[in-house]
Amino acid sequence: MPLTPTTPHVPAPRDPARAGRLGWFVLALALLWPALAATEFRPWTLFDPASRAATGRFLAAFVPPATDPEFLRLVARGTWRTVAIATAGIALALAIAVPCCLLSTRSLSVSALSGRMAALPAAARQSLRWALIVLRSIPELVWALVFVRVVGLGPTAGVLAIALTYGGMLGKVYGDILESSDQAAARAVLANGGSRLQAFFYGLLPQGAAELASYTVYRWECAIRSSVVLGFVGAGGLGQMLDTSTRMFAGGEVATMLIVFVLLVALADRASAWLRSALA
Repeated sequence: MPLTPTTPHVPAPRDPARAGRLGWFVLALALLWPALAATEFRPWTLFDPASRAATGRFLAAFVPPATDPEFLRLVARGTWRTVAIATAGIALALAIAVPCCLLSTRSLSVSALSGRMAALPAAARQSLRWALIVLRSIPELVWALVFVRVVGLGPTAGVLAIALTYGGMLGKVYGDILESSDQAAARAVLANGGSRLQAFFYGLLPQGAAELASYTVYRWECAIRSSVVLGFVGAGGLGQMLDTSTRMFAGGEVATMLIVFVLLVALADRASAWLRSALA
């Protein structure tokens, strides 16, 4: 049987998706341009001679970092307080998030087994979800300003501020993770007379443990950064020390504390990786 010669494949002269990509780029630019204009975004001012000189003086003050033994002891004490604020805040946030998550997750509702949740449980679930929205919609800095006036200056205000805002965040994301998991096991536990906690521990938790742990550690890392910011409004920790050093133009002290922040975030990242591998 004679072979039919095949026509060699000729590549298209231009990308067939070029028009679509160009259209999306123009649309994104049209939507972004008003926002840039409203914020008076002018990045070219960074390269003005005056801006470059100010940046050079600011960065030069960071070298060398402060290594005075007395100052390092203060930094170590402030670091411990910062980690303690973040950890205590996350612990209280979990006390808020976990019950709200278990009560507001549809897959853990007995009344939803028939396909339609009863009116009272549905109203309670929606109320809890609205409560979580309120908690996470108010920034922790605002909560800290409120609590500083209620309980005074110190770490207590920072702990409470992190607890409320992060409680709303954790509760919302925990619920999303659980509801995106396979519901069959949890429904089977509930259908056979199991409790909500049993359905959670045996039906949903094994599937989402790694993701839940990873997100919790990530939020603990964010809480460390937040506790630093809260220190600027009197919540204690390294943030308060950083505020003082910045006002005194002590660049070496600021550089030392920034190095400590980087090490803390790196530690949280390694802890998250270890947890993910241990739970995989």
